[in-house]
Amino acid sequence: MKNKYAVWGNPIAQSKSPRIHQLFAQQTKKEIEYVAKLGDETEFEQQLKDFFAKGAKGCNITAPFKERAFQLADEYSEACLLAKACNTLKRLEDGRLYADNTDGVGLAADLERLGWLNSGQKTLILGAGGATKGVLLPLLKAGLDITLYNRTVEKAVVLAEKFANYGKIQTACVEELENQKFDLIINATSLGLQGHYVALPANLLASAKVYDMQYAVSMKTPFLNYAKECGAMKCQDGLGMLVGQAAFAFNLWEEKFPDIEKVLIQLQTEMQPPK
Repeated sequence: MKNKYAVWGNPIAQSKSPRIHQLFAQQTKKEIEYVAKLGDETEFEQQLKDFFAKGAKGCNITAPFKERAFQLADEYSEACLLAKACNTLKRLEDGRLYADNTDGVGLAADLERLGWLNSGQKTLILGAGGATKGVLLPLLKAGLDITLYNRTVEKAVVLAEKFANYGKIQTACVEELENQKFDLIINATSLGLQGHYVALPANLLASAKVYDMQYAVSMKTPFLNYAKECGAMKCQDGLGMLVGQAAFAFNLWEEKFPDIEKVLIQLQTEMQPPK
C-alpha cells in the first residue's frame, strides 16, 4: 500500500510540492501518494487530525498554518522548537506527531549548491517574521555573520536575542545600512506576493549576491528585478530552497535522500513559458 502524504495550505492550488514529491518518488523508486489539501481557516486542526486518523504517514505545512501545526505536535526538532513553526509532520509508530522545520536546511543546501554558503560571510536578511525564524539556525551554524533588517526594528531585536547563542547575529536600521557592505543579501519577506519589495541603499545591492526566498518563473520576482536594476551581479530565486526543504522532508518520511539538482532542473524546464 502506498504511503499517504499531503501539503496543507490556503491558498494551495499553486503548490509545486505534489510535483516535486512525485519526481522524488520516481527517482528513489518509492510508491507514495502526495496531494495538495486546502486548509480551512477555522477547521484546520480537525482536518489535520482526521488526515492522520485515516492512516497518513506525514505532511508538509505551508502558509498560513505553520504555527498552528506546531501546536499539534508531540515531539520537535531543535530548528522547529526555535522557530515555533513547522513545515513537516511525521506520524511516529505510536501515533504521536513529530514536527520539523526543513526550510533552513533547504535554504542552506541551495546556498551551498550555488557556492554562496561561506563561513564568516557578511549576510543581510530582510524580514523578521516566520520565514526568517525558520532559516536562522542552519545559517548561523554554517558560520554566517548575520544582520537582520526589519521595518519594525524591535521585532528584529527580539529575534536576534533569541538566536544569539547560536552564532554571530545583530540588527540594523536603514540608516545603519548606508555605509555597510554585505556579501549576501537574502529577502525573507513576503512582499513579493503583493508585487512589492524592500527598498535598500543601491550600493548594498550592487556589491552583493542576492537571494529571494520567493520563487517565480524565470527568477523574475519583484525584489530580484529591483536588485538587477541596482546592479546586483548575481541573483537567485528560491526554487532551489523549495526543492531542498522538500528533499529533507522526503528523507524524514521515506529514509531516502533524493537528488535535489535533478529535480530542480526538471522543474525549471517545466516552468519555462512556451516560446
